[in-house]
Amino acid sequence: MKRTDETAAMKPHRLKMQLCLGFGLLTTMLGAHAAEPFASTYQALPSTPTLIRDATVLIGDGTRIDLGDVLLREGRVVEVAAHIEVGADVSVIDAKGRWVTPGIIDVHSHLGVFAQPGVTGHQDGNEMTAAVTPNVWAEHGVNPQDPGFEAALAGGVTSMLVLPGSANLIGGRGVILKNVRAETYQAMKFPGAPHALKMACGENPKRVYGTKGQAPMTRMGNVAGYRQAFADAQAYRREWDKYAAELKVFGKPVSRKNQDKKAEAPQPPKRDLKLDTLVGVLKGEILVHNHCYRADEMATMIDVSKEFGFHIAAFHHAVESYKIADLLAENHICGALWADWWGFKMEAFDGIQENIAIVDRVRDGCAIVHSDSAEGIQRLNQEAGKAMARGNRMGYAITPERALRWLTQNPAQAMGIAAQTGTLKSGKMADVVIWNRDPFSVYALADQVFIDGALVLDRSRPNPKPRSDFMLGAEMEVTP
Repeated sequence: MKRTDETAAMKPHRLKMQLCLGFGLLTTMLGAHAAEPFASTYQALPSTPTLIRDATVLIGDGTRIDLGDVLLREGRVVEVAAHIEVGADVSVIDAKGRWVTPGIIDVHSHLGVFAQPGVTGHQDGNEMTAAVTPNVWAEHGVNPQDPGFEAALAGGVTSMLVLPGSANLIGGRGVILKNVRAETYQAMKFPGAPHALKMACGENPKRVYGTKGQAPMTRMGNVAGYRQAFADAQAYRREWDKYAAELKVFGKPVSRKNQDKKAEAPQPPKRDLKLDTLVGVLKGEILVHNHCYRADEMATMIDVSKEFGFHIAAFHHAVESYKIADLLAENHICGALWADWWGFKMEAFDGIQENIAIVDRVRDGCAIVHSDSAEGIQRLNQEAGKAMARGNRMGYAITPERALRWLTQNPAQAMGIAAQTGTLKSGKMADVVIWNRDPFSVYALADQVFIDGALVLDRSRPNPKPRSDFMLGAEMEVTP
């Protein structure tokens, strides 16, 4: 049974009195240094200079090089070309007959917050205590020992956006993780990546709360809930802006006329963790990812975003996005979609298998293949292959190099990390997959996976992938 479906880099703050508002951190500093809470401690694994030679290379931006070379050094892509000369210090992999792509990026995952095994003790993705919970952060529920991370790595997934579930109108912050073995989620956090805000339209919130006799009970109540939350955030932002202005004036020398008057320091507003997050959205520091199926509801949410001045990065699931593909493109909104899931509830009823292809083919369209599933994340390449086949049956002539954008460049764009990853371009993270054949084949396997240039999966080895402590502890060696 399917469960409820479902970052502006922080810079160190200078030593001075100022108001800090970023990633929900509101604090007044007086000669003190305030660090980002729950900061990334990610460190790239050691790597050796590597040349992947004579592969079919899909860059990730819609281009392709046959018999191409990819040079990785110090955790970055150095060069991609038809032929690259290297010195003896570079390890060379003969990839003739194989395909090379950027690492797959899943824009909608619940790994860690719905960890395996799927028992009640591992259900940490839905804070179903109120319909609006932007104060909760998915990372605080992530179990880095979830075996699902290992399985996803075997499917070529190198990064993912882990989101809260869709029970609430506003479910909380999502976090971008690198798919590396670690004991803490901080050690997996994609460095410098923005946070996401998970929102949900339609049936889920009204079902969860309506059955309790609480708001929202209807789609009318859903929209009222979003609008009130952002109206409150606007008022909260004005309070902090007023405080910042007063603080600035307080720090200036007083006039000679008023030297005898002692000015009192302005007092900051009471901090509200919910509104911290929503103000981050209004400021464009936190990116909105909106679970929304129906075309009419997506159009309504676009109007809500315009009313309050924020941008929706992507509509997730969005089975009716083919009906308004031009509207999504006009508003620079991606569609994060399944290849063929439909009909499991009324709002998913009007889905078609050509959805992804139609969103992709509209001018400036941004289509993404996502999982929302611990199983589906293991074969996102095959899901993209299905969508490509349906598009080709419509006469769209979608090539593998174009379809790969659905798995790499486009999700990186929607997640705010495209400057770092998603394409095999010089200077970007060396997150790379070598496939045994065309990655859109049902027979395709990820032979080797590199994260920041380090080889983290190799099917030629007896133990091809890293194992979490959880899985090692669960396994028992039987001696005859």
